[in-house]
Amino acid sequence: MVKTIMVVDDEPGVIYTIKQGLEHEDPDYKVITANSGKRCLELLDSDSRPDLILLDIMMPEMSGWETLKKIKENTSWRSISIVFLTARTDPYAKSAGCFLADDYIEKPFRIPELKQRIDKILEEKKMEQDGV
Repeated sequence: MVKTIMVVDDEPGVIYTIKQGLEHEDPDYKVITANSGKRCLELLDSDSRPDLILLDIMMPEMSGWETLKKIKENTSWRSISIVFLTARTDPYAKSAGCFLADDYIEKPFRIPELKQRIDKILEEKKMEQDGV
């Protein structure tokens, strides 16, 4: 079963690393990318509905916090799993991120660990939807 992951980050190197890494680790992964929160919302609005969004916090124009708020305000999008993937390591951001999103992963990260955490979230969501 194909798992669609949207990566939202303003750093092209991070986007490239995640896309190549996840698609190499698992051929069932399809990674779509957005270089800003605004672009993320445009893709969601055009019916690109991922299973999970990897969302950077520190981005110009629209932060990850603001992007998350917009996603959660939309009834069609609010059930999409969100994982903050960020260089912010301060306790406040981590605490808020863990509360607001499905997971909070600090940069730098390793692709196998990232994939494992994504798989766990998607499996839990599937079990929840199946009523298990």
